[in-house]
Amino acid sequence: WLIVSGVGIMAGLWAGLIDIGTEWMTDLRSGICPQQFWLNKKACCWSSNQTTALGDCPEWLNWSQVFGIVPTSSSIFAFEYFVYVFVSVIFGYFAAILVRELAPYACGSGIPEIKTILSGFVIRSYFGKWVLLIKSLTMMMAVSAGLSLGKEGPLVHVACCCGNLLFRLFPKYHRNEAKKREILSAAAAAGVSVAFGAPIGGVLFSLEEVSYYFPLKTMLRSFFSALMAAIVLSYVNPYGNGHLVKFEVSYDNTWHLFELIPFILLGIFGGLYGGLFIKCNIMWSNFRRKSALSRFPVTEVVVVTLCTALLSFLNPYTRENTSQLIQHLFQQCDQSDSTPLCNYINNGSYVINANDRVNFPTLPAGPQVPAGLFIPSMAVGACFGRILGVAMEQWYYYNPDIFFFKLACQPGRVCIQPGLYSMVGAAATLGGVTKMTISLVVIIFELTGGLQYIVPIMFTIMTSKWVGDAIVKGGIYDGHIRLNGYPFLDSKGEVEFTTIASEIMQPRKRNTLVSINYDGNTVGSLFDLIEDCPYQGYPIVYSNESQQLIGFVTRKDLKYRLEFALRTISNVSLESKVFFSNKISGQHGLSPVQLEDIVDLTPLQITLETSFDTVLDIFRMLGTQKILVVHKGRVMGIITKKDILRYIAASTDQDPGAIQFH
Repeated sequence: WLIVSGVGIMAGLWAGLIDIGTEWMTDLRSGICPQQFWLNKKACCWSSNQTTALGDCPEWLNWSQVFGIVPTSSSIFAFEYFVYVFVSVIFGYFAAILVRELAPYACGSGIPEIKTILSGFVIRSYFGKWVLLIKSLTMMMAVSAGLSLGKEGPLVHVACCCGNLLFRLFPKYHRNEAKKREILSAAAAAGVSVAFGAPIGGVLFSLEEVSYYFPLKTMLRSFFSALMAAIVLSYVNPYGNGHLVKFEVSYDNTWHLFELIPFILLGIFGGLYGGLFIKCNIMWSNFRRKSALSRFPVTEVVVVTLCTALLSFLNPYTRENTSQLIQHLFQQCDQSDSTPLCNYINNGSYVINANDRVNFPTLPAGPQVPAGLFIPSMAVGACFGRILGVAMEQWYYYNPDIFFFKLACQPGRVCIQPGLYSMVGAAATLGGVTKMTISLVVIIFELTGGLQYIVPIMFTIMTSKWVGDAIVKGGIYDGHIRLNGYPFLDSKGEVEFTTIASEIMQPRKRNTLVSINYDGNTVGSLFDLIEDCPYQGYPIVYSNESQQLIGFVTRKDLKYRLEFALRTISNVSLESKVFFSNKISGQHGLSPVQLEDIVDLTPLQITLETSFDTVLDIFRMLGTQKILVVHKGRVMGIITKKDILRYIAASTDQDPGAIQFH
C-alpha cells in the first residue's frame, strides 16, 4: 500500500510538471512573457485588466513585438510564420535526437511493451530512470512541436517508470516478479488517471487493456494509486482552472431517442476509421523498418514537423496543440457566441482543415518520439462529430415540423448539441483504434460528468468495436505487439485444442533435453555448454542417465556467476569444479565454485498428459516464461511461451517459422 500510494503521488506530480511544461513550450512558438519568461500566455495575462477575448494582453509579447518588426500586416505575418515553423522544427529535432542517442526505449507510447512485460516477458531497462527523464522531456517537445501526437499514452509509461523506481527501494518487491507486475498494474491505472482525470477509468483500463492477471487485491491497490494520482494532480492544478484535463466539459441538456441513429453513424465511422488506421499504421511501420527510412529517423521527424508546421499556421485552430483543438470542438455555441467555430458560414472549412491536419502526420512520426494515439484519434472523431452535429442542428433549424423533431424538441430550447456529437465521435474513433469498451465509456463519463449520456456512448462504442473487428482483429497495441514479435499470449482470446503437453514441449520425443548434472562439471565445460547451446536456461539433474530433476538455472545467472568467480576468487580457473549443492568434494590446488544459490529448486512442473488448456491457463495466470515437463520425476522437456505461440500459429494455418521473437 505504501508503494502504490507513492506511485500515485509521484505520477500526479510528474504529470503536473509535464502539463505545465507543455503549455509553456507550446506558447513559445507565438511569443514570450518578458517580465516573467517562465510563465505561459495564460498565466502571464492572469492578473491583467486588459486581457482580450483571444487571451492577449500587454504583458505578453509576440515575437514580432519582441524583435521590433515594422508593424505592417504582411511583415508581421511572415515573421511570426517563420518563428512558428522554426521553433516547431527545433523542438521536433531535439525530441528525436535525445530519444535516439540517450533513451531509445522512450519512443512510442509504451503501452504494447507494458502489456508484454505484465504478461511475464522481460525487457530490461525499459522502466529505467533515463527513460523516465528523457521521455518526460521529449514528450513535452513533441507535443509542443505541433505534431499530432498525444501525451496521454506515454503518461502510462511514465507512471510505470515511477513505480519501477519506487519498488527498487524495497528488495522484497524488487526480487519478486509477481509483486512487481502488481505494482506496474497499479501504476498503469495511475497513468490513465492523470492523463484523463479519470481514476475509475484508469482502473478499468488497467483491467481491460493492460494487465494480464488482475485479482481483487490488485484492483483495490490500483484504485488507491489512481485516486492518489488524481488528488495530487488536482492540487497541482496545471491548467489553473481546477480541471485535470484541458478538454474537460459539462453538458446540461439531455439527448433524444432519434439521436441514436446519428450516434450509430458515428460508431460506424469510428470503426471504419479505426480499422483502416490500424492497417495503414502497421503497413507503414513495416515499410519503414525494411526501407531506407529506418536509417534516418531524426530526418523523418524533422521533415514531418516542418510540413505540419507549414500547414498548421494557416489555420487558427490547428495552430494550437491537439488538446486545445478538442477543447474547442467540444464546446457549445449560444446566440451570443461570436467565435469562428460558431460561425456556421465558415465552420465547415475550419473543421475540415482541422481534420486534414490531424490525419496527416499521425502515421509517419509516431515511433521516433514519445507518441500517444489517444488524442489524435479523439481529434479525428471530434471533427467528424462536430460536422454531423452542425448538420443535424441546421436540419432542425430549417425543418422543425418534422415529426420526430416535434415529438422530442421543445420550442425555444436547445434540441441538438454539436459539442455532444463531437464528444461521442471522439469516443467512437478512439474505441475503433484501441478496441477499448468498458473503460472508454467510464473515461468519457468522468470527462463530461454526464451520467445521462452513458447509453448513447455505449451504443456508439460497441458499434465502433463491431465494425472495427470486421476489418481487423485486435487494437493498435495488439498489432504493434505482433509487429515487434513480442511473445504475448492474449488473455482474452479463446483457443480450443485437444492436444497435450508432450506434443508441444521441446525437444520432441526421441530427442534429448540439454541439462546440467548437479556435480562433475568444471567452469570450462559449463562455458562450452553456454556457447554450444545458447538457451535461456537449463534443468539441473542428478545424472544424464536418470534425468531426475533437481531444479533450474538461467543462462544469464550461470554465465554471470562463472565470470564473476574467475575475476574475483583466487585459485579459480577453467579446470575448477562447479557444484550446484552444498556438498563439495575436495580438489587439490584449485578452489571450487559453489552455485547452489542461483538454482530454482521449485520450477513449475506438469506431466506429459497435461491438456493444452491447462498449460495455456498456467501461462496466462502466472505470467511464467517456461514450464518443465516431467514423468515420474524425470525431466522430459520444456515448454516456453514461444512454443505455445508457434503451436497456435501452426494450428491456425499460419507459418510458425515466420513468427520472429525479438
